[in-house]
Amino acid sequence: MTLFYRSTRDKNNQVTASQAILQGLAADGGLYVPSEMPEVVLDFASLAKMTYQEVALLVMKAFLTDFTEQELHSCIAAAYDDKFSDKQIAPLKKVGSDYYLELFHGATIAFKDMALSILPHLMTTAAKKNQVNRDIVILTATSGDTGKAAMAGFADVPGTKIIVFYPKSGVSQIQERQMLTQTGENTYVVGITGNFDDAQTNVKRMFNNIALREKLHANGIQFSSANSINIGRLVPQIVYYVYAYAQLIAKQAVQQGEAINVCVPTGNFGNILAAYYARKIGVPIGKLICASNKNNVLTDFFNRGVYDRRRQFFVTSSPSMDILVSSNLERLLFELSGESDQVTSALMAQLAETGEYQLTDEMKQGLQLFYANYATEEETAAEISRLFEATGYVADPHTAVAAKVLADYRNDTGDKRVSLIAATASPYKFPRAVVEAIQKKTATADDFTLVDTLQDISGVPIPDAVSSLEKAAIRHDTVVAPEEMEQTVATILGVADEV
Repeated sequence: MTLFYRSTRDKNNQVTASQAILQGLAADGGLYVPSEMPEVVLDFASLAKMTYQEVALLVMKAFLTDFTEQELHSCIAAAYDDKFSDKQIAPLKKVGSDYYLELFHGATIAFKDMALSILPHLMTTAAKKNQVNRDIVILTATSGDTGKAAMAGFADVPGTKIIVFYPKSGVSQIQERQMLTQTGENTYVVGITGNFDDAQTNVKRMFNNIALREKLHANGIQFSSANSINIGRLVPQIVYYVYAYAQLIAKQAVQQGEAINVCVPTGNFGNILAAYYARKIGVPIGKLICASNKNNVLTDFFNRGVYDRRRQFFVTSSPSMDILVSSNLERLLFELSGESDQVTSALMAQLAETGEYQLTDEMKQGLQLFYANYATEEETAAEISRLFEATGYVADPHTAVAAKVLADYRNDTGDKRVSLIAATASPYKFPRAVVEAIQKKTATADDFTLVDTLQDISGVPIPDAVSSLEKAAIRHDTVVAPEEMEQTVATILGVADEV
């Protein structure tokens, strides 16, 4: 049976999985969601013996039904290979009494690799399947990790280009160097003099610009997205929560059917939404714990039922969560509203117009599955230090935010269930924050010197993704104001005189 995807803003806008992946964002501005949750037989006793690739095939063929099993097998084999430094792809580590799902063993040492390693293969397969003969331009905004992971996946893929916008002063030195040194004749990186929300807002505006879309089509070009607004990003993320529970069974940490809690550091809400979808297809998850940094708009949303982006924006040590407009939350709103495209559309329009919306009391009832809290910069540093001193584990700032919020949850509720933390990045992406937290003093050296210091402290080898960066040539140096983004895209694509 074919599983269709429909827009959160118009349920009549219904497409196949491959069409949703190609489009990225629905033409009406909505996000594609499954028309129904597929039935997936999750026999965890059997899953516990499977490889990551085998679990991926089981889950993805249930969600991406217009791909053949052979097509999916080929995509999975090409994505989850020796690019990952650990054969388990997403190994599970016990740290104290908790389990850390390490999602940072891919080419760019962040969790975005888990989905962006496979998205180019899904997209090129989808293009052939739908007889698309236009060049696909991946247009994306990044708060630090998506951009590099997407470029690594799409570099020199025939028939594609990728343009990444990032906040010039809002990422770590390592993150920025990873992007600026990216090879590939089809890759373009542009810094902006605003924040991530500025980048994301203008990217969405370009997707929804009908005149621009028609100009691009006339020139044999179409946009698609590598952000988690693309269902082709979200479905591969569901896989690792299924795999993680199977590994807990394999380690005899839980009995089959025993519920666990899952704590996810998140800004754009995609990673925790994938856990929510995993729960809907049968992974026994008790509480979904939403961990934020000082940009705690999601904490307020879950605790008060009010989304208000009209607040100060903070640049923090966990930049991938420095977000005030969480795009993927729209998919949850659609569920909370009883799958009402009209309600979802109205709420998103209200957010765009006023910067705020409020849930009804009935919609708030659906938030009970979630717990939300946040960590300040000081609390994040203290958690990095505590974890290292207590267990020897070196956590990056995003993972430390999750660890701190999980502790808050336990203190608030007394819930002692086995808990899973999504460890979303290598500490080597953020050496300054990690070294300063462990040494409890300000570091004066540059980030590349601190990489060596971190290795000395931790004994964890420096990943290849970092060791090769310092001497790599800078290939991208464009910086523009947010209002210049569309003109910059037009210039890159050679249609500037037509826009």
